[in-house]
Amino acid sequence: MTTSDTSTQIFSQAELDYLAGQRLGRLATVAPDGTLQNSPTGFHYNPGTGTIDIYGRAMGATRKFRNVRANGRVAFVVDDIASTDPWRVRGVEIRGTAEAIEDHEPPSPYMSREIIRIRPRRIISWGVDPAQSGMVGRDV
Repeated sequence: MTTSDTSTQIFSQAELDYLAGQRLGRLATVAPDGTLQNSPTGFHYNPGTGTIDIYGRAMGATRKFRNVRANGRVAFVVDDIASTDPWRVRGVEIRGTAEAIEDHEPPSPYMSREIIRIRPRRIISWGVDPAQSGMVGRDV
């Protein structure tokens, strides 16, 4: 990864390594009437854009896709329990804006052409970097 790579400017290497090892996150969106929705979903980090891309089957027909189209504010959390003895949790929370994209090449043939693309504005991580203790947050 070069220093001009978008991902270097947005995510730390420890955060990128952690995200690369995970398959499931939770996307929080806001419906037009203000109702919150939290959906488990697969994701892909896009190093070319420095974004998190949410793919799925029939994504364009989902409530989360409609919510993003109506209100682009989102939060996305990827976390896990690394150990129960001793207790050790880790994760990355990404707050930002998202767009509902209707014609994007899917990463696999069973996924639809619609995606949700998240542009981070704030990143909070914990337990992903051994050199850091506690939660670390920053605006990007």
